[in-house]
Amino acid sequence: MRNGDVYGLAVRRQDASIVACRREWRSFFPKALRTIPFLRGFPILVETLYNGVGALNHSAMLAEDEESQKLSRWQLVLSTLLALMLAIVLFVIVPHLLSLGMFWLNVGGNVEGLSFHVWDGFYKVSIFFCYLWCISLMPEIRRVFCFHGAEHKTIHAFETLQEVSAASTRAMSRFHPRCGTTFLLFVITLSIILHAICVPPLIALCMPLTEFAKHALTIFFKILLIIPISAFSYEIIKAAAKLKKGFTATLLQAPGLFLQRLTTREPDEEQLAVAVAALHIALDSEDQHCVKSVPYTVVS
Repeated sequence: MRNGDVYGLAVRRQDASIVACRREWRSFFPKALRTIPFLRGFPILVETLYNGVGALNHSAMLAEDEESQKLSRWQLVLSTLLALMLAIVLFVIVPHLLSLGMFWLNVGGNVEGLSFHVWDGFYKVSIFFCYLWCISLMPEIRRVFCFHGAEHKTIHAFETLQEVSAASTRAMSRFHPRCGTTFLLFVITLSIILHAICVPPLIALCMPLTEFAKHALTIFFKILLIIPISAFSYEIIKAAAKLKKGFTATLLQAPGLFLQRLTTREPDEEQLAVAVAALHIALDSEDQHCVKSVPYTVVS
């Protein structure tokens, strides 16, 4: 649970006890850059990925009580870079190659035409949903999705109730408009639109090119577009979350809320108790009074 420049992390060990810690939210970018609209999206994406990898590693260490498993900062940086590279391969390079295959099969145009980018968008969305569906079949990931649902329920309770506890959060929705998976969905959707609009004129400006150079330039341009696409996606989510109920709010929030049917599951009370403990330790002392957490052990 993030609270400004810190976040709370809680873990239930095999003996049923809960351990929790308050950790610094590590940033690589100047604070000014992280607060400027339409520039902050990409830095926040990178920082969230980095801190998420670190939190997963630390939670595994706390669960097993083995200090030797802790990753160094360079290992976390490498893990973050590898995750970004995997995302580029899955959602940029693979859909591009599959769309090129459609061109070779005479069921789609080349990169200068709209049909190429329609196929590219189709494969992008298909890979994204297939990936989420496949990992949701894994028991360990289903349990992670339960904790994801517990996180959302706890945040809803904190935003709407006077007292937050494992019991009071149960009635809350497991869907939340500011979810990170919603951010990813907006990134993919915007990338489809911007690639279809921006790539053909770019290729026309750079002609003549060999076929290999043309596709290499397209892939490179798509990778560069990740920065403005993530920036715009972040602002859309922020704006959508602030909207009151109505047609516009429903239109912007509905795709992300639908996606959360895949990425969240209904948690049990034990999982809700862990989420409440994480929120409790993340808050400043003057705000903790409204959060009624079960007892937990504070660790470093």
